[in-house]
Amino acid sequence: DLGTANTLVIHNGKVVVDSPSIVARDRVTGKIIAVGKEASLMQGKTHDNIKTIRPLKDGVIADFDASEKMISLFIKSIPALKKKMFTPALRMVVCIPSGITEVEMRAVKESCERVNGKEVYLIHEPMAAAIGIGIDVLDASGNMIIDIGGGTSEIAVLALGGIVTSKSIKVAGDEFNDDIIEYMRKHHNLAIGEATAEQVKINVGAAVDSLENPPEDYEVYGRNLLDGIPRAVKVSYTEIAQALDRSIAKIEAAVINTLENTPPELSSDIYKTGIYMAGGGSLLRGLDKRISKKTQLQVHVTEDPLKAVARGTSIALKNFDKFSSFLKK
Repeated sequence: DLGTANTLVIHNGKVVVDSPSIVARDRVTGKIIAVGKEASLMQGKTHDNIKTIRPLKDGVIADFDASEKMISLFIKSIPALKKKMFTPALRMVVCIPSGITEVEMRAVKESCERVNGKEVYLIHEPMAAAIGIGIDVLDASGNMIIDIGGGTSEIAVLALGGIVTSKSIKVAGDEFNDDIIEYMRKHHNLAIGEATAEQVKINVGAAVDSLENPPEDYEVYGRNLLDGIPRAVKVSYTEIAQALDRSIAKIEAAVINTLENTPPELSSDIYKTGIYMAGGGSLLRGLDKRISKKTQLQVHVTEDPLKAVARGTSIALKNFDKFSSFLKK
């Protein structure tokens, strides 16, 4: 699961890599210094000689060289492959957003082929998420899935092993972080970085301003924009719900738009089964309730939504003959 925020690798049914999709590069020598968790600790704290890069933007490869190095290092860190002198020829299934272009698709494929991927297959994220959740995607009944990742939110209606209607929007985890940074700047005169915004989202992020089990207020540290001195400000989940309101409204609009374009027979299936949510964004407190209120449908958040897409790619790889009809070569 080559994600904008995190990359997960499953090898032989086990999660062997779960790391942030960040690379740290030395500007002078051009060498990669750190990747994953180590590089994420450097984010926003580097000097002139080091640059932290996020090779993926909005679910697609933005820096080809850095993404290739990152994939290569992640694959080399798989325990079972570490023992071998040479990396064996690999068969891979990699997920891609549903709104991806041919050029972007080729970039993903080439990145994987360069790290000994002899057979590289691509699968659309909503399809992988549905398989990972345990939905029978080859069945005639329709299912709706919302996958909110780091760079994109994928909304799709699936039936008979294919995507009937889908919408991919570039409003997801990263956009939520930007909203929080903007809110702190405007309402508290506090400048914060991406890593801090991510922590705020995890600790007090919410989609509605009334929760049954509200999180405690969270202390945010940053630079005061008026005098430049470091400051701490306490924020509540209601403030963050207000900050994220506009972005969540865009996701709601995309869900409604997808439902409007769904064939009537599949609409009746969705009414019975409800909507399934996956991806890290679905962990946002109250988001399921807000979408449920908007659509008047049941919304189910899957257990361990962060790994749903990676699990789906793993199942598709294991049962290759069964799912080969919708894997792109």
